[in-house]
Amino acid sequence: MRRIDPDFRRQLEGYSMATAEIFYRMPDANDLLQTFVWQDYDMAPRFPKLMKFLDFWTRELDGPIHSVRLAHANLLRPTEFRYTDHEFTIH
Repeated sequence: MRRIDPDFRRQLEGYSMATAEIFYRMPDANDLLQTFVWQDYDMAPRFPKLMKFLDFWTRELDGPIHSVRLAHANLLRPTEFRYTDHEFTIH
């Protein structure tokens, strides 16, 4: 029996791939911005995993967050299934 891929299972449960680009200030040079890219399966629109990570960042890391840019895509959705009114038979 084959095992179902855990990432595929999460997509069926409603998770989507979320990518956050986090802009933060350097602790020693407050005028400089750095970026960090975070990516994981998360649940839109509240994104609890991302929020947990940002809370951790704010609490534990020295570089204060300037801004966050978020992108996500539902990898599985009903619009990907197309029905046709033709059928071809190959012998």
